[in-house]
Amino acid sequence: MQRIRDRIRAIADFPEAGVVFRDISPLLRDPVALRLAVHQLLHPFLGRRITAVAGMEARGFIFGSLVAWELSVAFVPLRKPGKLPPATDRADYRLEYGFASLEMHLDALDADDRVLIVDDVLATGGTASASCELVERRSAEVAGLSFLIELSGLGGRAVLNGRKIHSVLIYD
Repeated sequence: MQRIRDRIRAIADFPEAGVVFRDISPLLRDPVALRLAVHQLLHPFLGRRITAVAGMEARGFIFGSLVAWELSVAFVPLRKPGKLPPATDRADYRLEYGFASLEMHLDALDADDRVLIVDDVLATGGTASASCELVERRSAEVAGLSFLIELSGLGGRAVLNGRKIHSVLIYD
């Protein structure tokens, strides 16, 4: 775990004063640390029936696709509006300073799918909550959510109350 933690760079006052940005770029440049991170993301879900991994644009694509590959299951991209051809479903969510949306192909999941949702950061929980909404609208089951980093002071875990949540690293 220390090797992973050592590859997360803290950048003060980015993108604005008072915010500490957790930069994963050094982790992505270290193949050993990246592999360790991927294994930590999927470890609590080994032995569970997972049929697909969903990852949010953009960094969730990196980690989600690697987790899907390791589990030998499908990867479902959850994209920003207008990036997928029709037919799609959309879920809107609140950001700290406005609103955003995610879209998913209507045929990406079936009712018998059990989906692991993967992203780099759990902050306020809006993106993760919208991801769960998209999965469940297809009558699929959210088997759990896995994050590289959790910013515990922003309350995202509470928004996802009652779901199986795993975070590799937790910061205040």
